[in-house]
Amino acid sequence: MGEAAETADEVKVIGRYALYAQIARGGMATVHLGRLLGQAGFSRTVAIKRLHPYLAQDPEFVSMLIDEARLAARIRHPNVVVTLDVVALDRELLVVMEYVHGESLSRLLRAANRQNVQVPPRIVAAVLSQALYGLHAAHDATDERGEPLQIVHRDVSPQNIVVGSDGVTRVVDFGVAKAAGRLQETREGQLKGKIRYMAPEQLKRGPVDRRADVYAAGVVAWEALAGKRLFEGENEWQIATSIMEGVTEAPSKHHDSASPELDAVILKALSVNPDERYASAFDMATALEDTVAPATPREVSKWVHEIAKEALVLRSAKLKAIEGMSADMSVAARLSVSDGSEPSFPHTPDSLSLRENSHKHARPDEETATQATDASVISMAQSPAPGHDARRRRNMMLVAGVVGLLFVFALVGAVVSSSGESAAMATSASTPAASGIPSASPASAASAASDVPLETSAEPPVEGSTAVPSPSASVPPVAAPPRKQPPRTMGAGKLAPWPEKAQKPAQCNPPYYFDKAGVKHLKKECF
Repeated sequence: MGEAAETADEVKVIGRYALYAQIARGGMATVHLGRLLGQAGFSRTVAIKRLHPYLAQDPEFVSMLIDEARLAARIRHPNVVVTLDVVALDRELLVVMEYVHGESLSRLLRAANRQNVQVPPRIVAAVLSQALYGLHAAHDATDERGEPLQIVHRDVSPQNIVVGSDGVTRVVDFGVAKAAGRLQETREGQLKGKIRYMAPEQLKRGPVDRRADVYAAGVVAWEALAGKRLFEGENEWQIATSIMEGVTEAPSKHHDSASPELDAVILKALSVNPDERYASAFDMATALEDTVAPATPREVSKWVHEIAKEALVLRSAKLKAIEGMSADMSVAARLSVSDGSEPSFPHTPDSLSLRENSHKHARPDEETATQATDASVISMAQSPAPGHDARRRRNMMLVAGVVGLLFVFALVGAVVSSSGESAAMATSASTPAASGIPSASPASAASAASDVPLETSAEPPVEGSTAVPSPSASVPPVAAPPRKQPPRTMGAGKLAPWPEKAQKPAQCNPPYYFDKAGVKHLKKECF
């Protein structure tokens, strides 16, 4: 991945990620500062590799970028940049990675040359040994079933080694890595990587293994000490010829304090014959550390801040502005959910409208069209809107309140109904024996029940509701008709029919009404 000047003017939102300044550019993709816009105001600074739009429709390049994410996700090591997410949305393909606040080794070496200073061997040993440990973790990575992936980076170069301001080295960009089970394969006659850092067997298009990365690391170490290119030429043919002839010049020839022992380690890594190199990146890392005491992370951090002070200060200011802008976006999105208004986000010329994209986040009822590419590592769906959970909780509380109110009415109605049944039982037990009044028939009981006066609601009836008429006269209570239940013994061995529960009036269908303000009320007489 090459490098490009940062531009902070463009802002583009894709899914739940906001893309800001471009910090690197290559033949396949650009790398941007980005922010994850999560729920409840959560956000995080990330680095986002964005496939060039015209390549995002090419299946080969799409599979290459997906492969890179799959491979990097299987490598778990502090010296390898973490891959967080892959997003395929709106004809865009993004690989979201951990953001490392620092500089690539290529920029640091150029800055050192401009300042006419040599990189201390202890710094070189620290940076390269950490990168080699990260490569060793990649070489030993396995798939989900524990099978070796046999990863070979094939593009180890100063551009793909990032030295953080924390003094930790990280390897990036597995875009052209060779591995078992990749979705795409190298076409016949096609070279992957940068010519200047290719092992001889890679140039000859022969089989490559982890020792090819050891060779590339040797080239990087040589250039870091010498402060110049190892292989020069007017064209790629001349560079390839120099690689095939082998390296005999020691880096100490161009460095005042490089030792012969350090020369021996680097020249062994640069052997034309793979069998004469270190068998693994781990072996070369330990050889470096045994030869030169590597600098501590604190010393490396101090060196990075001295060499790239201006760039880091500018980057920090840019990050602060970006984080402030994303915080405003999150606040606006949350306010839009709470008050129903659209969020007001800043607009940027020649960029995707942030207002439109944030509206997608603020409207959880809108579905986002997505296309699945690799379910194991690809997150296609946009996250729910900020505030969506709070609104759902409010709705659930409202429903619970209504259900509770209905339960109270039902309980009161049951108590009143039980009292009515007791009174009816007493009446039916005493009336026939004492006064000789015959029991009412079911028809007459139903007729009498319909004439029982009802308590009218205090609220005036509204249009569309059923008005409850006021009765003109009261009707004495009549015993309820007998039910087909076992008779009960009342008093001195007398049998009385089991009273039936009073019928609800016809005005209880429906058992509610709406007032003039459109507010729904329950009819008290129906419960």
